[in-house]
This record gives sequence, C-alpha cells and structure tokens, in this order.
Amino acid sequence: MTNEEIRSLLLQLICDIAPEADPSSVADDEDIREAFDLDSMDFSNLVVAIHKRTGVNIPELDYRKLFTLGGAIAYVEKALGQSGSGG
Repeated sequence: MTNEEIRSLLLQLICDIAPEADPSSVADDEDIREAFDLDSMDFSNLVVAIHKRTGVNIPELDYRKLFTLGGAIAYVEKALGQSGSGG
C-alpha cells in the first residue's frame, strides 16, 4: 500500500466510526482523538479496524504512535514493510 492508500483507508475507517467527521479538516500532526472527537472505545474500534483491513498487529503499548494521522500512516507503512514508499 502506498502512503496515500494508507491515508485514504485510515480516513475511511475514522469516518465509519465517526460519521460526522470531516477528514479534510485534520493535519498530519493533529491528535485524531481530539480532531474527530473519538473516545477510548472509538479509538479501540479504530485499532481493531486497522488490524482487520491491513493485518497489522498493534500492541497496546504502540497505541500512542497512532494518535496522529501522520503517526498512524507511518506505523502502518513500517508494519507492512513499505516504509519510504511515496504516495
């Protein structure tokens, strides 16, 4: 998956969890929990959805790495072994 494919997937998953979310309004370094008003259950659901769609295992200790969109994209890219692929 390219960087843009991962970005698109993550934003789609966020919008599935928070339908009122405006994906165009979030910066890569912004906390997605605050930007999309995700509570802890919503965030857990996002982690599960990422795993189901990508096969990436995300241990609880790594959750903080997913708090920003840029961090989540980088994490999934690295986990898929495609770090550095452009989009």
